[in-house]
Amino acid sequence: QVQLVESGGGLVQPGGSLRLSCAATGNIFRINAMAWYRQTPGKQREWVAGISGGGVINYTDSVKGRFTISRDNAKNTVYLQMNSLEPDDTAVYYCNGDITNGYYYQKNYWGQGTQVTVSS
Repeated sequence: QVQLVESGGGLVQPGGSLRLSCAATGNIFRINAMAWYRQTPGKQREWVAGISGGGVINYTDSVKGRFTISRDNAKNTVYLQMNSLEPDDTAVYYCNGDITNGYYYQKNYWGQGTQVTVSS
């Protein structure tokens, strides 16, 4: 059973920083593309950043220059470093991943979400 477990959310003042982590656990053969999404009440889930299996990185325009996505393949973990946080960054952040399990079956997975609140 493959799972994505997120951590690192919390309350931070405007201009502050947080680092989110997403660890993939279970019977994993290979982690392919990974991404972070976010969602606020009443709105659709929004793609924030992504990193391909080959390390190609993309960001939504609103976070460029402030957020950094990275991955540690040895730890099966992807990170989202968030700097210069703004109140509009407040949301539940979700990790998403395309993972091939030990039976060579590829599937898309979601984490449980972690709350990020930017407020003074």
